[in-house]
Amino acid sequence: MKTKTKTSMSSPRFSRRTFVRASTVLLAGAALPQILPSGMLAAAGQPGANDRIGVGIIGMGRQATGLLSGLLMLPQAKLVAVADVNLNRAQAVTTKHGGEPMQDFRRLLDRPDVDAIITATPEHWRANIILAACQAGKDIYAEKPVSLTIREGRLMVQAARKYRRIFQVGSQQRSQWVDIEACAFLRKGGIGKLTKIQYQNYPTPWECALPEQKIPDGLDWEMWCGPMPTVPYNEDLYLPRANPGWLSFRPYSGGEMTGWGAHGFDMIQDALGMDESGPVEIWSEGPFAPPTYKGSEKKDRGDKLCSERKVFFKYANGLVLEPGTEPKPPGFGAIFISDKVNFRLDRGRCESDPEEVALDLMSKRPRNFNDDHMKNWLDCIKSRQTPNADIEIGHRSATVCHLGNIARWTGRKLRWDPVKEEFIGDKDANKYLDRERRKPWTLPEKI
Repeated sequence: MKTKTKTSMSSPRFSRRTFVRASTVLLAGAALPQILPSGMLAAAGQPGANDRIGVGIIGMGRQATGLLSGLLMLPQAKLVAVADVNLNRAQAVTTKHGGEPMQDFRRLLDRPDVDAIITATPEHWRANIILAACQAGKDIYAEKPVSLTIREGRLMVQAARKYRRIFQVGSQQRSQWVDIEACAFLRKGGIGKLTKIQYQNYPTPWECALPEQKIPDGLDWEMWCGPMPTVPYNEDLYLPRANPGWLSFRPYSGGEMTGWGAHGFDMIQDALGMDESGPVEIWSEGPFAPPTYKGSEKKDRGDKLCSERKVFFKYANGLVLEPGTEPKPPGFGAIFISDKVNFRLDRGRCESDPEEVALDLMSKRPRNFNDDHMKNWLDCIKSRQTPNADIEIGHRSATVCHLGNIARWTGRKLRWDPVKEEFIGDKDANKYLDRERRKPWTLPEKI
């Protein structure tokens, strides 16, 4: 195979050929679900090997719809109940697929036939639901980013460990062979010593002051607001991706810094072997002034204004993560750069300059590998083994995202202690580690 001309490390060129070859190998290796061995006995909070796992869904929106589709394809589980503040949505799902609809998630958690939950609510609800689910003895599949704040994430880890819950975070790439192998390859120095990593410049969220609209029938808007202050209903707040949707607004989300960043930074953490740690310094380019949306408007203006201040991350070994420009880094991964190779990792595919590095890696895929993230979770519920995207992993990856937002909000260089999970010598920055919640949705000081 002829090696192409080497390009500058600051401006890597990637061949579409590599992506096509990698994707072809990925599809060729798809495997059918495997049958679990029998022999394990059922116990409290643990179905037996031959039992179907009773699953309840909390938050039946856009993302949960996709997760439900994946769940229904797997014979190990059955849908038992659906809880949503919009009762009409819950009823529509259970009418079609079975199970009981309800509006209050606490009723779902009280059901003894619910062994595990899937939750894909807006981020401001995630911690309250997950902590209650752990205490109720339910195993958990939670969408990413797993938390709204860094403190929430640590409480989730503590609760999962205390109550011995199987907790899978919805970072699907942790179950995809290409991403698993590529990150292991990078950790082992496959492209040599990394000199820098370029990530996509994810925007921070902005403020919401949308006008009041009529609350739709069947929607408990007070419950939707939950731990956050009650604000007027508006469809462009209620929907995740509308004009612009709650995914772009504080205090409901960390913006695309956590939305897309939970994927990209997760791959960086994996490739660096940082699943139980993180960066030690974070800084942005200067003062940050997010806009306030007062009417229906696409997210373009907000995304532009909220990404102008670039954020940099430094790890203890001196490696720096920086936003890339040309070529634009992938939202699901990053560009890893050494003095010999540029390596671009995206979801389920990779490419390199020189291209032979990625092509050789992708040629080794086993044909019987199963990439099903949901199946991995269900298998682990039966075996009680740690899932591919355990809560500690999800928390640490979300933490990198939160650190990026905090760097923009403070506008100065921050030193981070990844062991204590606090900023060093900066009381003002430490105020961003958590947010106030209105009663009765406050969180415990200790699990």
